[in-house]
Amino acid sequence: MTAIAFLGLGVMGAPMAGHLARAGFAVTGYNRTFAKAEAWQKALAGEGPSVSIEADAAQAAADKDVVLACLGNDADVTAVLLGEGGVLAAMRKGATFVDHTTISPALARRIAEECARLGLHAVDAPVSGGQAGAENGRLAIMCGGSDAAMAKAAPVMDNYAARIVHIGGPGAGQACKAVNQVCIAGVLAGLAEGVRLAQATGVDTDKVLEAISGGAAQSWQMENRWQTMVRGEFDFGFAIDWMRKDLAIALGEAKAEGLSLPVAALVDQFYAQVQAAGGARQDTSALIRHLPEVNSK
Repeated sequence: MTAIAFLGLGVMGAPMAGHLARAGFAVTGYNRTFAKAEAWQKALAGEGPSVSIEADAAQAAADKDVVLACLGNDADVTAVLLGEGGVLAAMRKGATFVDHTTISPALARRIAEECARLGLHAVDAPVSGGQAGAENGRLAIMCGGSDAAMAKAAPVMDNYAARIVHIGGPGAGQACKAVNQVCIAGVLAGLAEGVRLAQATGVDTDKVLEAISGGAAQSWQMENRWQTMVRGEFDFGFAIDWMRKDLAIALGEAKAEGLSLPVAALVDQFYAQVQAAGGARQDTSALIRHLPEVNSK
């Protein structure tokens, strides 16, 4: 039986780790807020051959075949993984580390270098698909790492993925995720303006969705968020706080390469406005809140 540790049992990590437990892996969970780990273990009672939790991340990772992480940001990942007493130092030689956290490509490369020094395999594997994708086991995973590392990681990730693409070497997965977030930001900005225009003209917004979602304007965001944006519902998992963190990574990468991303930079400013208005923990479709509500004709 493959022994797995999953570090980070939030809105994404908890269902991902749950899929692994139900698939028959021996899974040890860790979360910095231990109560979340206890709730995760309780929810999986009787659903896996071995579900345990640890209060210490390094202890959770010790002697495991595969260690996966879904944490917060660069600082969180650095604190948990690196240095004396960190997770990487606690892992056994030959084990595989898979990071589903969205972090900077530079940190992903640093982690890969440290793993190589310790005799570990490393894959940077940020995900797309949101909370629903994690819960339904339908995530898109973009990966960076060696072929050997991918061969170790893919059979585990298959249990919660709809698509796994090996982009390239260390850091390539995180670079791809930066591209992903830039694209999503632009789509949501256009969608928000489209919803407001439909409302202002007084047309039936459901009929508009029916008409345009079958043509060139169609997108995942339109299919899944148009109607909830119309209703002002913004509780779908991936918070604006995290989107701004991701856009900061993308804008930082662009700056380092001498590239301007004017649309992404502008959308980030719009998100800052929504944050300031109390929407920091609302999902990314709350971008529409930077546009004033309108009275339909």
